[in-house]
Amino acid sequence: MKILSVEPLAIPEVLVVRFGRFSDERGYFSEPWRAADFDGASGLEALKGVRFVQANESFSKKGVVRGLHFQWDPPQGKLVRVLRGRMIDLAVDIRKGSPTLGKVVGWDMARRDGDAEGEWIWLPPGFAHGFASLEDTTIEYFCTASWNPGGEGGITPLSDGLDWSLCAPSVAGTVRRALAGKPILSEKDRRAATLSSWLADARSDRFRWEAH
Repeated sequence: MKILSVEPLAIPEVLVVRFGRFSDERGYFSEPWRAADFDGASGLEALKGVRFVQANESFSKKGVVRGLHFQWDPPQGKLVRVLRGRMIDLAVDIRKGSPTLGKVVGWDMARRDGDAEGEWIWLPPGFAHGFASLEDTTIEYFCTASWNPGGEGGITPLSDGLDWSLCAPSVAGTVRRALAGKPILSEKDRRAATLSSWLADARSDRFRWEAH
């Protein structure tokens, strides 16, 4: 695997990992993920020894907003990439005691056949995840824990308590316009907890920030 760069976002635990593709007149070949390279790459020390136990694929039509989802039992981290299309990927810090608690970071992710590189975004446990699909979009994500329907939670992306100040204005503006229009949003996500109601729930104590 050819890792080109590792870029922390405004909440530095959330990482964008770029990897290379080997292209010629026939097409391209890539190794999107290889454990040994992730374990040894500079900037990915937080992922050393992380074990992925489940891989998921999801398709969303243009205008769909999904999230903001998380799993608290067992805590689940996600490594996400776009296979085709374009989306704004979103992460919300839900770790109690964190200096960025309630803040949102976002990343504009797209995939085209001619791209010379690909991208992953890493969201460790303690972050709620969602995205706004700007085109018909297919994503793949690896998970550090198997899905447990009795241990999952959600915060509605319509929650007034979310703090968008760390997002690039263009990213935040794109998502806000999508939410202000007529987003295709599941009833479950629309009726999910607000940030404040989740933080008042005893289960939210599963996610605590620790200074390093």
